[in-house]
Amino acid sequence: MPVAAYLEERIKIPENVQVSIEGNKVTIKCGNKELSREFKYPKITIKKENDEIVVFCEYPRRKDKAMLGTIAAHIRNMIKGVTEGFTYKLKIRYVHFPMKVYVKGDEVIIENFLGEKHPRRAKILEGVTVKVSGEDVIVSGIDKEKVGQTAANIEQATKIKNRDPRVFQDGIYIVEKAGKAI
Repeated sequence: MPVAAYLEERIKIPENVQVSIEGNKVTIKCGNKELSREFKYPKITIKKENDEIVVFCEYPRRKDKAMLGTIAAHIRNMIKGVTEGFTYKLKIRYVHFPMKVYVKGDEVIIENFLGEKHPRRAKILEGVTVKVSGEDVIVSGIDKEKVGQTAANIEQATKIKNRDPRVFQDGIYIVEKAGKAI
């Protein structure tokens, strides 16, 4: 079977987005929103040609092909982040004890979870906004990884231990990711 000597993936740059590439560091700007990230992988090169970003690799092996696709996906997510942004929607569910959820500084505070005296806390990462309205928690931002990690932090803060999860279904759960219901 012949081995591909060259593998590339091209990403179209939207009109209102500026891209600068310095070595392995990719910076994407749209208006006042900016994301930048350094991709360190020895065989993969990133360059800008006209209105496209080209991610390529010479003599790729299996891991190189996988990493090429991963880096291209990260760059697509960065472009989508600065143009549209990412939003996760979480639902507050309780049966036994009414929870009080609010944002204080860079933390989400969950009080009276299963009747506990001490509040549970979830960290909000930098560049992410969290809004609590009624039984909905809206997590939004431009960096997909930080938005997803903040939503996961909130969900993990209400994880139930040492109780039957079929009976105690109280918690905060992710129900929607960027317009797609789960």
